[in-house]
Amino acid sequence: GPTGLFVLLAGVCRAQRRRARPVLPIITNKTFIDACVREHNKHRSVVRPAAANMVYMTWDAALARTARAWAKKCLFKHSPYLTEKYMSHPHYGHVGENIWTGHYGLFGVPEAIKLWTDEVQHYNLQTNKCTKTCGHYTQVVWDNSHKVGCAVVFCHIAAGIRDAAHFVCNYVPR
Repeated sequence: GPTGLFVLLAGVCRAQRRRARPVLPIITNKTFIDACVREHNKHRSVVRPAAANMVYMTWDAALARTARAWAKKCLFKHSPYLTEKYMSHPHYGHVGENIWTGHYGLFGVPEAIKLWTDEVQHYNLQTNKCTKTCGHYTQVVWDNSHKVGCAVVFCHIAAGIRDAAHFVCNYVPR
């Protein structure tokens, strides 16, 4: 009857309003992995003065799983487990972390990592201190870091941003 038709039409309208989730790369996607490692190493290679013992970053699947688990919470804050021994990685006691959040249409691995490394302007090499926020930069270029694992997830809302890409990278020292 007429009531059934109304319910059906209301259901169609409601379904059309719901947007499809964008497809973001998963942590086993080779192109994503290569971009994460390449961009980190690119920024590490241009540190001036050059670090005497800078090593190239390599991908760590366990760090990527940790990054994904935290990213899925859609919280723009650091994981409380980073400094708890072996809570973020099976072989390393402490893990570092960087987070980027923005509209999913703006997400790109190079752009996110560049935002972190642009903090170099706030870093004073002589004093080894930051004049403003520069911890993201130092995390990327710290010569002791040698493994990285990243993940990006879609969040309906994160850091007050609707339809967000939430990108997390985790790091361990050698």
